[in-house]
This record gives sequence, C-alpha cells and structure tokens, in this order.
Amino acid sequence: MRKIFGVCLAVVLLFSGQAMAGGGQSYPNGAEAFMSGALPPPGVYFLDYVYYYNADSMKDDNGDDIAAFDDVSVLANVFRFVWISNTKILGADYGQHVFVPIVGTDLNFKAPVGPQTKDSYDDTDVPYVIYSPFILAWHLQQGKLHIATSIVDLYIPTGQDDGNLASVGQNFWTIEPVVAVTYMLNNWEFSGKFMYDFNTSQDKYATVYGFEVDRDPGQEFHVDYSVSYAFTPTFRFGVNGYYYTQTTDDSFDLNASIPAPVQDLLRDDEDNHSQVFAVGPGIWYNHKNMFFSLRNQWEMGAKNKTEGYNIWAKFTYAF
Repeated sequence: MRKIFGVCLAVVLLFSGQAMAGGGQSYPNGAEAFMSGALPPPGVYFLDYVYYYNADSMKDDNGDDIAAFDDVSVLANVFRFVWISNTKILGADYGQHVFVPIVGTDLNFKAPVGPQTKDSYDDTDVPYVIYSPFILAWHLQQGKLHIATSIVDLYIPTGQDDGNLASVGQNFWTIEPVVAVTYMLNNWEFSGKFMYDFNTSQDKYATVYGFEVDRDPGQEFHVDYSVSYAFTPTFRFGVNGYYYTQTTDDSFDLNASIPAPVQDLLRDDEDNHSQVFAVGPGIWYNHKNMFFSLRNQWEMGAKNKTEGYNIWAKFTYAF
C-alpha cells in the first residue's frame, strides 16, 4: 500500500500547484464578439454556435508547463433563443434568452491520474441550461451607442459524471451579471461584453490527485472584446478575443478521508487563480435575415489552466 501511494504521490507532484483549473469557468470564453452590445430589435431570434477548443499545454501558477499533461479537445454546439419584446423599461427594450449547450470533452495525460486512475477521460452531455429572465437593450446616440445588460445569466446545472476529470457537467450554479457595450464610429465597431461570475458550492469535485472533494469555486471576471471594420454594409473583418481572471480563492472542504500530503497540495491550490488572454481574427457576413461569423482565438499568458486555441462559428436567424 505504501508503494502504491508513493507512485501516486510522484504523479501528484508533477501537478503540484494545479488541481486542474480553478474557479468555475462555466462560460465559454470568446463566445461573443461582433457587436455584442447591439441586441436586435423586437422579435424572435435563433442563434447557433459551433465551438472547437484544443490545447496541448497546461500552465501552473508560474505560467510554466505541467509535464504530465498531454492534451484536451472540446467540441460543442450551443443553441440560443432570444426574444425581444415591444415593452420599454427605462427606455430600453425588454427581453429574455435561453442557451442549451451540448459539449464533448476529451482529456489526456502522460500518466494515470484522477479518481479513476486513468490517463484518458472523456464525456459528452448537456452541462447546464443558461436562462436570463431580464434583459434590457438601449440604442442611443442615433444608433452609434448600444448597451445591453442581463441582470443575471443563470447557469442551471444538469448534474455531473462523478469521478470523471472530463465531466462537462460540474453540478454547481453560476450567477452571472452581464453588461455589453458596442460603439459604432463610421465603419468601425468596438465592442466589449463584461461578466462577473458567482459560483455555488460543488460536491465531489474530481481532482488529479485521485480524490473527490467538495469545494467552493472562486469568483471570476471575464470580458469578450471585438474591433472590426465594415468593408461593405454586409461584410466585416476584425480582431476579437477575451480576457479571463479568477478574482477569489477556491475553497476545499478537507477531512481525514484525504491523506495529509494531498490535503497540503489542495491547500496550496486554493489561492492559485486561473487567468488567460486570447486574440485572433474574425469575419462577419449578413444576408437578408441571416448573420454568419467565423472567428479564431489564440490563448497566451495562461496560469493555472490550459493554453491553446479555439474556433467559433456562429449563425443567427431572425424570424
């Protein structure tokens, strides 16, 4: 038994300072870009997002590679329905929206880790449903300035695959106020979507150390941004990306069932905040009542999380 624990601890030390990523990280960073603050006029809209993410490096608290990590890939399709009413509140259009994501994750290591002591984990599921009952959208300065706010985007969990490091469901709620701003200057567009996440407690959080623990994920601030230029009324090209940072510590509920060396590692992990910045090109096209965009974002400066790239394809249909 001592020999087995010694081998497990050697693997654990490869991950010292990193029990995967901290915080909740429920929101898929970079989901919005072009004119994110300019919500459409009253009506019903269907949006479809296709997302691919890949990373072959995971960074520790110093931004250095974690040797035992191999790669992760994520493929998702997100359905979104938006309703903007004719009702005015404080001069803004009132609306609601709901998201239903389907996510598949494939996670690989160079040594067996986690509660299942494997070097590969995967999962495909609906991790949560996002709902906002209260959206307000202002269109000001004769169409130059647009501001949209969701009092709360509520991430409603659908459960998690216990013991699976790749579980797309995390079994906690995220409460996310949102403010998005778009400013149009001649043919230029400048947009930012600003979000702050409060996360509830999570039971049976799977760690690379081979144990499941209850935790309180840290709070997070993140922003999606975009700068673009309209070459024609229907075609734009620009730069987009995101910045993400964890603002408060994770907190683990530790007890005697967890070996003391692992407890020490988890305590060290509590104040290791995740962060990352990303940038890349994007194009936007409009045809009648349909809108299309294709974007790429490359991550850099990551700490306590993976560092890779993603691709976003988005389709909007106005009924």
